[in-house]
Amino acid sequence: MKKYVVLGVIALVVVYIASNMSYAQQSIVPLLQTVLVNEPFKEELSALEFTYWDRTVSIETTGYIHFVEFLIRKCTHFLGYGTIGVIFYVLYRKLKWSLPVLWAIASVFLIAVLDEYNQFHTSGRTGTFQDVKLDVAGAIFMIFLVKILLKVFRR
Repeated sequence: MKKYVVLGVIALVVVYIASNMSYAQQSIVPLLQTVLVNEPFKEELSALEFTYWDRTVSIETTGYIHFVEFLIRKCTHFLGYGTIGVIFYVLYRKLKWSLPVLWAIASVFLIAVLDEYNQFHTSGRTGTFQDVKLDVAGAIFMIFLVKILLKVFRR
């Protein structure tokens, strides 16, 4: 159980550090410009379009590199908070809390709200409820994926 507490604390510290970094400090655009010179999957990605902060985000509106960075950033939200959800789910199971799934999702929701609130007050960042929903969706997905995998591999 102790390792899950440590993992939880590490995850929270990582979120806090990342949340306090400006967009410029976190930007991976220079790396992507080097690595994705040939713009792989541009045609396929051109079919995608998202509405974020009441504006359209697509290759057409932001350019290939910035669109790929947007996808990576949002996938990081989904998978990062999904991982945090799993850590809390396992921790609450080990602590024998009733309804560990709900507690884990509630924990992710609280952490995500605090993270977005912090970003709202960080220069060069935006805090949005859209990201909170994405974070919680990641937690729900990953927790249920783990639950399914545990059932399958216990047979």
